[in-house]
Amino acid sequence: MIKLVRRAIVGLCLVAILLVLLMGLGTLVPRPLFDSTQAEASGSDKKRTILVLSNPIHTDIALPADPDVLETFSFVSDAGLPLDYQGVFWVVFGWGGRSFYVETPTWGHLRPGPVIDALTWDRSVMHVRRTGPIAVELESVRELHLSEIEFERLLDHIRLSFELDKDGGPIPIPNAAYDAHDFFFSAKGGFNALLGCNTWTARALRSAGLQTGTWTPLPMTLNWSLDLHNHP
Repeated sequence: MIKLVRRAIVGLCLVAILLVLLMGLGTLVPRPLFDSTQAEASGSDKKRTILVLSNPIHTDIALPADPDVLETFSFVSDAGLPLDYQGVFWVVFGWGGRSFYVETPTWGHLRPGPVIDALTWDRSVMHVRRTGPIAVELESVRELHLSEIEFERLLDHIRLSFELDKDGGPIPIPNAAYDAHDFFFSAKGGFNALLGCNTWTARALRSAGLQTGTWTPLPMTLNWSLDLHNHP
């Protein structure tokens, strides 16, 4: 019995070491390997500002509530969350696991079922929130500046992450909102802890021409890779 316990402990330690090594490599090795899109996309002097919002386990992308953003995501307004609402400065998008995301608005709502779903496999959702000004000096907020071409690519990537019904429209999730300023929609793809919200954020940023680490499952590894692989 003691030998089995020792083997289990050694096995868990080896798995933990392997994950740390993989995250290190995933942060250091850029994706795409060669920066082929920035030169093409950076021809315009005009820049559009976006934000990456982080907490210890999750990242969101905040887009300015400009006319082209409101038009691209007009289906959110049609679903019952008007994005041209007075005082809205930013529209925030976050992709994640349906069970954990919808059923855990705060840590006080944490339950075993959603955690198990997040660690194994779950359907995905897109969380959309309208918000007022965001203090960019906060440690949890990262400003990024994109050209018009890069910004349009990012809009397309986020829009295409929504799952569509048979009529080609997005699928709202009823009674799932945290408050009067957010909405959940069905999203494309399955979710687990290794390929989760932060890897989706990384894919979205890569679609705009930025480089991220090859595998960035945590907010800190994503942010480290952005520092490492992109010029100021």
